[in-house]
Amino acid sequence: MKPSISQAESLAFLGPVCAVMSLGFIVPLGFIFFRSFTIDGVFTLEGFRSLLTSPLFVRVFWTTLEISLIASIVALAVGYPVALHISRQSERVRSLYLIMVLLPFWTSILVKSYAFTVILGDAGLINTALRALRLPQFEMIFNRFGVLAASTNFLVPFAVFPILANLLAQDPNLGKAAEVMGAGPLRIFWRITFPLSGSGVLAGFILTFVLSLGLFATPALLGGRHDMMMANLIDFYTRDTLNWNAASAIAVILLFTSAVLLLLLNRVRGTEKFA
Repeated sequence: MKPSISQAESLAFLGPVCAVMSLGFIVPLGFIFFRSFTIDGVFTLEGFRSLLTSPLFVRVFWTTLEISLIASIVALAVGYPVALHISRQSERVRSLYLIMVLLPFWTSILVKSYAFTVILGDAGLINTALRALRLPQFEMIFNRFGVLAASTNFLVPFAVFPILANLLAQDPNLGKAAEVMGAGPLRIFWRITFPLSGSGVLAGFILTFVLSLGLFATPALLGGRHDMMMANLIDFYTRDTLNWNAASAIAVILLFTSAVLLLLLNRVRGTEKFA
């Protein structure tokens, strides 16, 4: 029988952690909410009203959704075959593949974004190779392609893990039974494996979409003037126009959107547990 922990002991263990979280997260979040609804200490919704009528905000909002949607779909398209291949390996080989998937987490997104300027730039590896082969070169940075390429690279590991967890949880006897009944590998995949992995795909999509909503360094370094995202707009309002009310309102809108999607993700995971 495991020894029980008293309420005082739990408080002693969790108290310092809760205090740090309060200072590092709750207090700044409360400050953002306060600034989004007040101007000079007076309650107002002017920040939200000005944003909803601002062509700049509307354009950046839809650009953010477009980039996030495309990057998430491409990350899923790249991550699903990776997860499927890893799921069919032995535990020892699977561990090696998982280490390779985790390697990008060892490098910050800022460093990876700079690396893409070396790969995709006019004097980068790809265009240099095309120039050596006397083939036409392409503009791959300071446009939408550069943002999507770097964003997809960042998001792929986050797409792999929920899909992999779902594939590993599937009953292997289903595929064996279908094979005994004459189904080929392709039909087994499309009729059994892929439909059963739907919740994992949806979880991966929501996770990558939420993460891509807050991208800042990637569009700032690799995007053009038409590729500004919500985080870049917050930076614009805080540094260039010094409009903290509008910047805080954007942060609240972004936080609310992410919270709704994360609640949906939690619901998907809960449904998967009872499926």
